Amino acid sequence: MNPSMQKRLAILGAVLSAALFVAANIHLITVALRSQSGCVVPAPDKPPARRVC
Repeated sequence: MNPSMQKRLAILGAVLSAALFVAANIHLITVALRSQSGCVVPAPDKPPARRVC
């Protein structure tokens, strides 16, 4: 394998790793925002987290 091919593979690997990292973080944020729990009954002396509850 010649040096230019190694350089291309290294760059491709770095780009794919960065893309995977970004995609995983986007997925984490998406799941975190979608999985907010519904309304729960708060303690009598505390107001609910959202006004619609």
